Amino acid sequence: MYSLRDVLEQSQKNRVAIGHFNVADWVLLKAVLASGRELKVPVVVGASEGEREFIGVRQLAVLVRSLREEWDCPIFLNADHTHSLAKAVEAAEAGFDAIVFDLSALPFEQNVRQTKEAVETLKTINPAILVEGEIGDIGTGSEIHEEAPDLSRGLTSPAEAKQFVESTGIDILAPAVGNMHGMLKSMVHGQTRKRLDIQRIAEIKNAAQVPLTLHGGSGTDDEDLRKAIAAGINIIHINTELRVAWRRGLEEGLAKRPDEVVPYKILPFAVESVKKAASSRLNLFNGEK
Repeated sequence: MYSLRDVLEQSQKNRVAIGHFNVADWVLLKAVLASGRELKVPVVVGASEGEREFIGVRQLAVLVRSLREEWDCPIFLNADHTHSLAKAVEAAEAGFDAIVFDLSALPFEQNVRQTKEAVETLKTINPAILVEGEIGDIGTGSEIHEEAPDLSRGLTSPAEAKQFVESTGIDILAPAVGNMHGMLKSMVHGQTRKRLDIQRIAEIKNAAQVPLTLHGGSGTDDEDLRKAIAAGINIIHINTELRVAWRRGLEEGLAKRPDEVVPYKILPFAVESVKKAASSRLNLFNGEK
């Protein structure tokens, strides 16, 4: 069985991106796994601190590990947006494959110092774990927003990226390149799309020389995503799109079976809706038109 590092290195060689999808329940996890298996591509499932609290840190780690072993498929687990060393250690000890140690809200030097400490601590627990650091401002919350925040002043510079990587020892960098967490209502209805600073991505990749993650990928223009992958993005996070698909699928199931009270007869509608959303993104990330 390949490690996440192996899969990441191979994706860079193939000039494709790994799809990262957040999960908060069995419906989402089942749908993402089914999508990856059907398309025969690796996937990363992520869980934020809130999602981990809801599911259970060790419970989620055991579940993903059992799915990987039973189905012999490349599905990996990431502790998304972890804001404290204690929470990061908890995920590492549970057996997560990767951790996003996110102190991007702090001043740069403080972010560097504490991220370096986290890398050293987490590698002591598991030398194979991948640690991702984040700099810049991409907003907060994988939700539906009324208005887009002004994130133009929080974009990552190539010089900052290089300094951050060299000073911390992180394995993966998450920069701010026009991406934003969540989606606007207009994006949910397909009226507008997020746009990325492709040139900035290329310059950061050249300066940092590590794999790059694009957070907040939901609602992003398809062609921009293709160009971003070509410019050096290696992992793309999708969360809000799956949450929207989850809700729409659940609503469809309840509408079609208004008198049904058996969960396993209603929830397959949500599974199928999420699977379609995940498959669409995985096809794009892996070079399908």
